[in-house]
Amino acid sequence: MALADRALRNEFPSAPCQIARGFHQAFLRRRPMGIGRPRVAFSRLRVKTPKRNIVPLSVDEVARFWRSFHTSRDLAIVGLMLLQGLRSAEVLDLNPDDLLLSEAQVRVRGKGSKLRFLPLAPETIQLLDHYMRLERPNPCSAALFVSLKGRARGARMTLAGLRSLFRYHRQTTGVTLANPHRFRHTFASDMVRAGLSLPALMQLMGHADIQTTLLYVQVTPQDVYLQYARAVAQHIRPLPVAS
Repeated sequence: MALADRALRNEFPSAPCQIARGFHQAFLRRRPMGIGRPRVAFSRLRVKTPKRNIVPLSVDEVARFWRSFHTSRDLAIVGLMLLQGLRSAEVLDLNPDDLLLSEAQVRVRGKGSKLRFLPLAPETIQLLDHYMRLERPNPCSAALFVSLKGRARGARMTLAGLRSLFRYHRQTTGVTLANPHRFRHTFASDMVRAGLSLPALMQLMGHADIQTTLLYVQVTPQDVYLQYARAVAQHIRPLPVAS
């Protein structure tokens, strides 16, 4: 367990956790109105506001939640959500042969059974390797993540089991907003703030429409200013000096 403890204490804080806060600016979409009927035009106006974006977890909240786990299995599950942006169902559907650790990749079955290959963070690779070698029961089912004890030992971890795990750690840490999907939002915010493009994030998240990706992105006015300043400094030529 020394490896997991070392990852917990030393490696995770250096992972990409400069977490954004704020909300994506809401937009208004107007429903088409009939032509030639001005008297009822306003009564047919439909204003739709999108779902309010979920605020990502703060650096402190992530650290507190992370420190409450004591097995490489549980740390790897959280890591796949926080550092790779996986959905709960995608994590639970993984099998050992989906791990390409020598290539630092994982094969993921997304919605509609669409396959995508994602890069694995070094921290996640270590935890997965430790779990596979030292914690995963033998024999067990073909699943990657299985129950470690009790009657279900060796059986594929269920969604109810995953929810129970997160519920227990929310109660013990006081991080009441720490649910699997919020880690996915946190991943998206971290990637954007680190400079990842929206098309690249769309591929990582497994979205079919970039508008869906935008719902996960938290951009504050300060983010816009800092990204603009960085772009100007790196890519815009200085104006010539007037003679």
